[in-house]
Amino acid sequence: MNITPAIAKRIAIAKGVGFLIGLSGLLFLPYFLPDADWMVRWGILLWYTTLGGIVGIFGVSTRHPVLKIDLPWWFLAPFLGAWMNFVLTLFAYEMLAAVMVSTFGADGFLSSPFWFAAEGAVVGLIIAFFAIRFSGDD
Repeated sequence: MNITPAIAKRIAIAKGVGFLIGLSGLLFLPYFLPDADWMVRWGILLWYTTLGGIVGIFGVSTRHPVLKIDLPWWFLAPFLGAWMNFVLTLFAYEMLAAVMVSTFGADGFLSSPFWFAAEGAVVGLIIAFFAIRFSGDD
């Protein structure tokens, strides 16, 4: 795959938006989980920066290899975000459960940490929107 300036610009914008979302997580996580240590906060920052890079790279090639159809950015990016946050939930279940319980209460409707998958879909959509908006759609 040749890295053209348009592709590099798209990836850079997507990583930048992911960085800003992760930075907001780093800054606001202590309000939701006061016991969160710096390793968790830095992990949130780096996670969403990585998610931005993944959405930026996969947004370049939208052709599905098995189904032989082009997937639109508004479908592919939320799917990637949801999948990545689902995997994050599997790895960091206890910490994410503590965040959800401290935010919504133990009996709240959103107390399950698997709601982070839905949050990842929204974040993926936001990242892809700004990547498309400011770099163009190839």
